[in-house]
Amino acid sequence: MKGFWKNLKKPFFVLAPMADVTDAAFRQIIAKYGKPDVFWTEFVSADGLCSPIGREKLLIDLAYTEEERPIVAQIFSSNPDNIRETAKLIKELGFDGLDINMGCPDRTIEKQGAGASLMKNPKLAQEIILAAKEGAGDMPVSVKTRLGYNKDILEEWLPALLEARPAVITVHARNRKELSDFPARWEMVKRAVEIRDELKSETLIIGNGDVKDIKDAEMKVKETGADGVMLGRSIFGNPFLFNRKQKEVDIKTRLEIMVEHTKLFEELFNGKKNFAVMKKHYKAYAHGFIGAKELRVELMETKNAKEVEGIVEKFLGGSL
Repeated sequence: MKGFWKNLKKPFFVLAPMADVTDAAFRQIIAKYGKPDVFWTEFVSADGLCSPIGREKLLIDLAYTEEERPIVAQIFSSNPDNIRETAKLIKELGFDGLDINMGCPDRTIEKQGAGASLMKNPKLAQEIILAAKEGAGDMPVSVKTRLGYNKDILEEWLPALLEARPAVITVHARNRKELSDFPARWEMVKRAVEIRDELKSETLIIGNGDVKDIKDAEMKVKETGADGVMLGRSIFGNPFLFNRKQKEVDIKTRLEIMVEHTKLFEELFNGKKNFAVMKKHYKAYAHGFIGAKELRVELMETKNAKEVEGIVEKFLGGSL
């Protein structure tokens, strides 16, 4: 087992890579209030990083701080050469690991032969993993994927991935066709662990899909034998998700963190990312209390951190 993965105490609990969500501002907030065992970046195009113009634009998505370690950079492409070169770049940037997305159902990504479409081409998937390992050197390479494309093909798909010997495989317990419309089937994560063991592979298996909190994650580990669990959507509006010491979070604290998050986003990304990215966070932060709907309506109209702070101050009836 390579790199930092061998030093993690099992089971470990990690934060999912989510497009337009797990940027540096969000990760720094989570690192402060409830740090997971491993962070992932948003996924970044390896093809884009291999072009001078694209690289200049995309490097902002690979910004991170020391507080976020261990941190894994996630990339996507169907071009082994670009994967290899990008792996070299990721290593130069000092990341702890590299992850290849082989599960994203976005049609734009699939048209490039990347993401979930790689499940239809196991040979190319293997070539991509091997190319990443060549470029990464001693930096561990992992894969995030699903059970299959239009149907479950875990029995054939997982052994093909294991043959290329990635350090870790994260199994989202749905196939591409199901998206998030169907409940995650964690019995398939258990089967993934069994397949790994039958093949005597050292690759770690992380389960992913519909995990409510750490208690739920611990239960799923017991049921499946997975080495770790990846939590995604349950982090929205709950920066304390991975903090086992924190119990209830009052409304004031949640809204103060929302303002802090907004200021950090503006500080890091002003002129580089659209402020509208923050709006999906506001829907989650301002939720489940009296007046939340009206507060969300106001927050959706904001254009900067100052406006957000003013609205929250007014809502709380005093200064932050």
